[in-house]
Amino acid sequence: MAAASRTLAALARRPQALAPALRNARGHAVAVDPHPAAPVRTATEGAVRSDWTRDEVQKIFDAPLMETIYRAASVHRLNHDPSRIQLCTLMNIKTGGCTEDCKYCSQSSSYSTPTKASRLVDIEPVLKAAREAKANGSTRFCMGAAWRDLAGRKSGFEKILTMVKEVRAMDMEVCTTLGMLSPDQARRLKEAGLSAYNHNLDTSREFYPEVITTRTYDERLTTIQAVREAGISVCSGGILGLGEKDEDRVGLIWEVSQMDEHPESFPVNTLVPIPGTPLEGNDPVSHQTVLRTIATARIVLPKTIIRLAAGRHTFNEAEQALAFMAGANAIFTGENMLTTPCSPWDEDKAMLGRWGLRGMRSFEDGESTDVPSQQPGKQPEATA
Repeated sequence: MAAASRTLAALARRPQALAPALRNARGHAVAVDPHPAAPVRTATEGAVRSDWTRDEVQKIFDAPLMETIYRAASVHRLNHDPSRIQLCTLMNIKTGGCTEDCKYCSQSSSYSTPTKASRLVDIEPVLKAAREAKANGSTRFCMGAAWRDLAGRKSGFEKILTMVKEVRAMDMEVCTTLGMLSPDQARRLKEAGLSAYNHNLDTSREFYPEVITTRTYDERLTTIQAVREAGISVCSGGILGLGEKDEDRVGLIWEVSQMDEHPESFPVNTLVPIPGTPLEGNDPVSHQTVLRTIATARIVLPKTIIRLAAGRHTFNEAEQALAFMAGANAIFTGENMLTTPCSPWDEDKAMLGRWGLRGMRSFEDGESTDVPSQQPGKQPEATA
């Protein structure tokens, strides 16, 4: 005992030698040095920037996951009410027969899949679906048509403009995804009341040719520019699980961060493999990768709505809660999403209620992004 006491006393006089001794002592908890990739925060944390370098974004993505989530949650609270989740409903208004060759899509005419081509639906079924979505708490109604572009679709476009006007008259946000747009088509959609246009970049510029060959990356960016110039909000994100690497996920986020105005929303989809498509055998993307992507996007795109989109039905409730913690603040809910499954309204509202989250009102109806002060002991209002 006396020898041990003398050893400890000597170590106490030499602190640099004490740590190794304690590290080897059974039962002692030892502090771990910070991960070398841990990001250094700056005074501009949470500010909107269009000058991110790809290396900066990669370092955020590669940092220890819990550190990145904590940082993303902090940025999220600077720019959004963390108790709010927007409920969006997506309806397929024209299925299949698309001339694009997107390797993930069952609606491409290039592949033999269970999805069969159909004509553009009539107006009344769309309005019925929008009314049902609103009654269930959705504040954004999205309509998707499997088209490369609107060339030669004059009557169909007129019908869609009527759909947009009628749904907007319900005091709902309206989003469409119709393929490539010309500036004039974007202008007419704006005049009809369109809130947002979805046109995903899907992945990084480098990996894009491995997924799609019938439309270039720059053609996608041209449509996004036409949408922006028409005064329509841009919804543009990507898909995880296409066979890309982490640097491609970073490349996607970096690409949208370079826009003069960041997208109003950034959907994070995970591949739902469809039999008959070239990617039917792809392995599921890990939940950790989804979290890293969401958290990185939240830090780099601080004011953007991050939408947890296709593939969400494969995540359990705890995994979804972590995604909300990491900065996701919108989900698609309802009967289905184009050609993939979707969690139903009742399940989603019950889940949000268990986590103290509530539905978001329409942005265009004056929703504030300021975090409301809450009196001690006062419970948040029920989910919308």
